[in-house]
Amino acid sequence: MSNCGSCSILKMRGTECMMILFVFLLVGNFVTTTLGVSVTYDHRAIVIDGKRRVLVSGSIHYPRSTPDMWPDLIQKSKDGGLDVIETYVFWDLHEPVRNQFNFEGRNDLVKFLKLIADAGLYAHLRIGPYVCAEWNYGGFPLWLHFIPGIKFRTNNEPFKAEMKRFTAKIVDLMKQEELYASQGGPIILSQIENEYGNVQSHYGPDAKPYVNWAAAMATSLNTGVPWVMCQQADTPDPLINTCNGFYCDGFTPNSPKKPKMWTENWSGWFLAFGGAVPYRPVEDLAYAVARFYQRGGTFQNYYMYHGGTNFGRSSGGPFISTSYDYDAPIDEYGLLRQPKWGHLKELHKAVKLCEEAMVATDPTTTSLGTNLEASVYKSGSGCSAFLANFGSSSDANVTFSGKSYYLPAWSVSILPDCKNVAFNTAKINSMATVPTFVRNSLGDEITSSKALASGWSSIKEPVGISSESAFTKPGLLEQINTTADKSDYMWYSLSTEVKGDEPYLDNGSQTVLHVESLGHVLHAFVNGKLEGSAIGGNGHPKVSLDAPIKLIPGTNKFDFLSLTVGLQNYGEFFDLSGAGVTGPVQLRGSTKGSATDLSSQKWTYQVGLKGEDLGLSSGTQSLWASQSLPTKQPLIWYKTTFDEPTGNNPIALDMTGMGKGEAWVNGQSIGRYWPTNIAQTSGCTDSCNYKGSYSSNKCLRNCGKPSQVMYHVPRSWLKPTENILVLFEEIGGDPTQISFANRQVESLCSQVSESHPLPVDMWATDKMTDKASKPVVSLECPHSGQVISKIKFASFGTPNGICGSFSHGQCSSKKALSIVQKACIGSKSCSIEVSATTFGNPCRGVTKSLAVEASCS
Repeated sequence: MSNCGSCSILKMRGTECMMILFVFLLVGNFVTTTLGVSVTYDHRAIVIDGKRRVLVSGSIHYPRSTPDMWPDLIQKSKDGGLDVIETYVFWDLHEPVRNQFNFEGRNDLVKFLKLIADAGLYAHLRIGPYVCAEWNYGGFPLWLHFIPGIKFRTNNEPFKAEMKRFTAKIVDLMKQEELYASQGGPIILSQIENEYGNVQSHYGPDAKPYVNWAAAMATSLNTGVPWVMCQQADTPDPLINTCNGFYCDGFTPNSPKKPKMWTENWSGWFLAFGGAVPYRPVEDLAYAVARFYQRGGTFQNYYMYHGGTNFGRSSGGPFISTSYDYDAPIDEYGLLRQPKWGHLKELHKAVKLCEEAMVATDPTTTSLGTNLEASVYKSGSGCSAFLANFGSSSDANVTFSGKSYYLPAWSVSILPDCKNVAFNTAKINSMATVPTFVRNSLGDEITSSKALASGWSSIKEPVGISSESAFTKPGLLEQINTTADKSDYMWYSLSTEVKGDEPYLDNGSQTVLHVESLGHVLHAFVNGKLEGSAIGGNGHPKVSLDAPIKLIPGTNKFDFLSLTVGLQNYGEFFDLSGAGVTGPVQLRGSTKGSATDLSSQKWTYQVGLKGEDLGLSSGTQSLWASQSLPTKQPLIWYKTTFDEPTGNNPIALDMTGMGKGEAWVNGQSIGRYWPTNIAQTSGCTDSCNYKGSYSSNKCLRNCGKPSQVMYHVPRSWLKPTENILVLFEEIGGDPTQISFANRQVESLCSQVSESHPLPVDMWATDKMTDKASKPVVSLECPHSGQVISKIKFASFGTPNGICGSFSHGQCSSKKALSIVQKACIGSKSCSIEVSATTFGNPCRGVTKSLAVEASCS
């Protein structure tokens, strides 16, 4: 019917678009009178249109990618087996100035949600409006801090008034666009607050009334869909309390009337400047998911499914990197991370084969031995089982329903018919990829058209006060209260008279300048010269500087450039965490106890940089000097122009050679860069044992190397020619060393053994009953128009190594390479049966595997 508004969800269900009137009442749920789809819940599941659902969700944050990337990311999510896409709503982006709203470009929440609907997926809208998310100030706009009498996240009337106003603004916008499922739109769930239970005890007696108020406020907005609170054990009815963490199989909701939901299953962890790169093995991630569904869960969400990029100054922490890749199934650049994406896709298919039995009943769990158990979902029409070995060291053979099953340690097998194994979390059927950055030679006219290594111009940022808006105050001011986060930077400036008879000038000895700061980074200039810097880190932002300096008799000038690297986003009273030089500031002499404290003198302050006031980031001013290029000097603005790199691959700037700063392409910030911030030298491994409980520091890569050297440049920000790149270099670098790099797949790999389950797609087909059916190795080129052009390695037998470094084992079929070449070369994809029938039997009595590495072109 043409007048039914948004029909996306009805189309998704394969039904005709029609008006349906629901008056649906379940105990503990909502009374909903809607035109669209009814969304309720009971103790087993979210109930959509009267039907319980097992749902798989994944987080994609719309501002961490670009609108041109959204359709592809959403389609890849659907192809990976997701039913739902979950996103936060970022208050600071949408209301940067009170009552002035922005829903354009990367902030176009409505467009993002409509694309989700167009793809036939549901949405979970986590309004918060506190989001955490490693996002600047937890997503709160800084102006909120300056409302008189306000106290965040507690029973405080000014805060509640603002929180309700913004939440209602978002809900009203969603209603206007008919985006709730109750209107025929994609949104089936909303969240209010976020992980408040983790910090609630610190807010005293005002915490519980605030929680109750937030719940009542949310439900009063009449969205027609359920609301949730995550990590909130005392969530009031009818809201659903949910779990966040690496594992949530042991979670129990606070009412038997509510379903078991997992809003954040951390697919990896965030990267901090100065840290190594965390990753989470897919075998462990799949194990956590399967255990959750085994033990009664029916909704789980990957945080993140695509992490993306912290463009501009959006990262929090402080010290969260510009990359928010999160080791997600879709990487920062929008490429599939394999085998993570593919293995989880197989898992989702296996779980969905169990859906009918799962939603019909609660699981019955029995012990099969030490650290071994079986959970059975049995309904009148079907039976599904999950067999778990939750021990981390010993594989096991178990007997279930009269049959024997092999369970690797720390794994779950899924039996959709209670008989045959469709999937085991520790056995990967899907292919792996080796992604790489291919750097362009910037002098090569073919690859980059115009060299970044030439054509640079520069402007020096003045040391100290240069703005007419500077002001003088006695004592040292806290930075965030002064800048309102309009800039990372604030100058503290003091000119003071030093007499020749000061004790710290005796005998020509050096004076020590002692400065203490709440952080996050401090550069100290004395008489115009950089004398020392101090850098904090993630978890320890405070800094202290002791720099030996030489003073001159008479007037000496002290200029401190203090800066933030993203504002704190988590913890109790995080909004009160300060920054900047709070003192003391002292001149210390060689004589014990001799010191002069400068803290209480009249300091002059400047918010931000002169280059920021001049708008240098756009690169369009006429002030740029193209004569001799200063390098390896602090406080320099650089500019060049370039043509768009050829091809369609995602691109990045390799910032090797630069120190620390921010970069803009055609006036849009690609974020803070800091390639000189090096990770710790130990604790990393490229092959982490997935068995046993995961933690954020268990599996790390990149020790002893820069935390981040590659910075995503969205292609949609580029023109074919005459693109402008502007850098503000804070500590000193050489921009002529910068290069472009293409993000692409170097190799495809797969290694499957004779003991692997058949691909889940073969379930319930004729091949399932064919005893001759065997596991298969499957390869597929990642881009349309590509074909498999080379087989780099093939071995059937006992091959060793991992993707990118396979080697032959003690036994290997001599026919393997030629068989694989014949099956795959020239095709976009190929599948090869893993069996002695295909390759011969190079070693009898041994479980053999096929390992293949290929490349596409």
